[in-house]
Amino acid sequence: MASVIRLCGTLYYTCLPLSYSISEEVNKGTVVGNIAKDLNLNVQELENRDLRVVSSYSKTYFNVNLRTGNLLVEERIDREELSVLSNPMTAHRIEVNVLDINDNSPAFVENKYFLNISESSLTGERYLLPVAVDADIGSNSVKSYKLSQNEHFSLDVQSGEEHGVSAELVLQKALDREKQSVITLVLTAVDGGKPSRSGTLQIYVNVLDVNDNIPTFSKSLYKVRVLENAIPGTPVIKLNATDLDEGMNGKILYSFIKRGNIDPLNIFDLNSVTGEINVKGRLDYEETPAYEVRVQAVDQGASPRSAHAKLLIEIIDVNDNAPEIAVTSLMTPLKEDAELGTIVALVTVTDKDGGNNGITNCEVVESVPFKLKSNYKNDYSLVVDGPLDRENTSLYNVTITATDEGSPPLSSIRVIIVQVSDVNDNAPRFMEPVINIYVKENSPIGFVIYTISAFDPDLDGNAKLRYRLLDTSRRNIPISSILNINSETGDIISLQSFNYEELKTFQFKVQATDSGVPPLSSNVTVNILILDENDNNPTILAPYSEHGSINSESIPYSAEAGYFVAKIRAVDADSGYNALLIYHLSEPKGNNLFRIGTSTGEIRTKRRMSDNDLKTHPLVVLVSDNGEPSLSATVSIEVVVVESTADIQTQFRHVPIKEDSFSDLNLYLLIAIVSVSVIFLLSLISLIAVRCHRTDGSFSRYSAPMITTHPDGSWSYSKSTQQYDVCFSSDTLKSDVVVFPAPFPPVDAELISINGGDSFTKTQTLPILYLNDKSQCITFLKKKIGYIIWIFHQIVRLFKYPSLDDSCTLGHTKS
Repeated sequence: MASVIRLCGTLYYTCLPLSYSISEEVNKGTVVGNIAKDLNLNVQELENRDLRVVSSYSKTYFNVNLRTGNLLVEERIDREELSVLSNPMTAHRIEVNVLDINDNSPAFVENKYFLNISESSLTGERYLLPVAVDADIGSNSVKSYKLSQNEHFSLDVQSGEEHGVSAELVLQKALDREKQSVITLVLTAVDGGKPSRSGTLQIYVNVLDVNDNIPTFSKSLYKVRVLENAIPGTPVIKLNATDLDEGMNGKILYSFIKRGNIDPLNIFDLNSVTGEINVKGRLDYEETPAYEVRVQAVDQGASPRSAHAKLLIEIIDVNDNAPEIAVTSLMTPLKEDAELGTIVALVTVTDKDGGNNGITNCEVVESVPFKLKSNYKNDYSLVVDGPLDRENTSLYNVTITATDEGSPPLSSIRVIIVQVSDVNDNAPRFMEPVINIYVKENSPIGFVIYTISAFDPDLDGNAKLRYRLLDTSRRNIPISSILNINSETGDIISLQSFNYEELKTFQFKVQATDSGVPPLSSNVTVNILILDENDNNPTILAPYSEHGSINSESIPYSAEAGYFVAKIRAVDADSGYNALLIYHLSEPKGNNLFRIGTSTGEIRTKRRMSDNDLKTHPLVVLVSDNGEPSLSATVSIEVVVVESTADIQTQFRHVPIKEDSFSDLNLYLLIAIVSVSVIFLLSLISLIAVRCHRTDGSFSRYSAPMITTHPDGSWSYSKSTQQYDVCFSSDTLKSDVVVFPAPFPPVDAELISINGGDSFTKTQTLPILYLNDKSQCITFLKKKIGYIIWIFHQIVRLFKYPSLDDSCTLGHTKS
């Protein structure tokens, strides 16, 4: 410490300054030295000359006792604060060396020191640090620096004798702001005192960011699922990328990366700031089941850095597509003789949906002779599963339905039209197994008597028929000489005129053949029944048959009423009613002596003779048939009345006489009648027995047999297919059993009984007996067997007693 002592008077500096040493921190009033003595001054002079101590410091640390001349410590001295005392009059330089003690610690100007270092700084770079200040001097001043333990920095301490000690921070390891943005260090300054004292400085190293980090996505692959029916605006996912940098280096913007022809922006909307992705367009699983989108995150640094990630958006299928049925290789038309398993069509079912929504089940609905056979997965074959018959069904609408397993399930329908083609599997068919054709006799040659028609259910050539005649007649006459048939139309044409009296019926077959391959044919039996025409006049039999001759008969005058005069016999080559003859007698006016049996032709007297009667009676007998128009023949008889029976002379008299035995003719007739009756009886019994044993169901197929009896003893048997009318005649020389079979057309007349009288009377038809149970059958058989026995009795009686005038009953009913 240097002090200047100023004395009143001239100011001057002493040539040799006074030097004192004192320890710092001494108490006040401590004597440093005696200035008067050391300056060789008188003590009285010090006071007179106004001695003062002037210091260059603001404080006055020393003062002089003017009485004694001692330099005293005015204030407690800190070595770090020095003073110079001077006398304004006389200046003497006094140096007070304050001896330092280590009573001060090193100190930094500031407590904290902030240092900004770029994280891109290279290792080895140096950074100057603040120096510490120590009030002590000498060995008690700052002698060294220490740095707290760290991995990035080291301390380089440099010592200079004049300039003291300094320190530099050296970068030993590269900085990374993203790992440690602020590094805190402690710098310690240590002095050289004993013991040493130190001071610290907090150093904050701010690591300045550089864009050295790329953005990082939270995942390298994002997977998300979205329903295909999601509406626009539906959230899909929110991307998350981070950048360890800060500021603009860490600010991230998101975007899509277009790859190929697919632009994700057409389907999805991406918020570049938040990273939110929403549905923008229409999603369709069937078109695109998944989208692989590339997204990038770019920071906003001076040199932007980016990162990429993959986004896989899977579209969740919903059941929005019905199955589709495709038909390929349709083999139609299909032959009706196709075997089971024959492939008709190939069916493929597809469903654009996936999973269970795309699993389909296919089947044939309704009852058709087809089924689906699975080939592989959704490929099927439509095959024949039953017999086909084009004649029943020529076209099938096969309905196929396909249903998926979605929820709710969707289905579709496809109708396949299968046409069935014809094969020649049906022979021609006639409406009836037997055809009865009625042809009038004397029909003209070339007349179409009938048109045969057969039906073939096949088609086209398989149904085109040709007809031909098959000769099955037992006669020696070939059918081709009688008839001809048009092979195309089936018209049967007569080649000759028929005569019922020569040919009543004949039979042949007609064959119908189709044009299929191979051809099929069938036959029908044809019965030609010649219908009788009334084309023959009655013929008078002998002995009254001489044409133009006058026949004479004699009767006694005494003849009683009913006396037999003559019997006119006539025949008619026709048949039926055309051959049924009726006799009429024509007498002169006023003469009513004779009568004739209309059915027997017997001429008898009506009454006894009188004197007024003529002796000769010319009679004309008219024999007419029942045809339309009726034909007739006449015979003239002259009846002569004689007085006695001895005068009676006739050429031939058929007077009924009682014979003891049958003639040959009667015997033959009896045998024939008995034979026919027995055969008829057996047939009738057999038929009734069969009818009785049939079930009710079989009765329904045919109408019940009908037997009609008549009061005159005649009876008729009829059923739905035939009818027999029987008449027994009591003619003396001619007994007929007349049977009218069903094939002949019915006569529009009621049951007629021809009695012995001159007139026709209708008979009374008894109630019809229907044989529907066995008890009725047995009762009926008993009655009819007894009745047949009575018929035989009548026949025997007829031949034994031919003179009896029994009536002949002819019954006929409509079938």
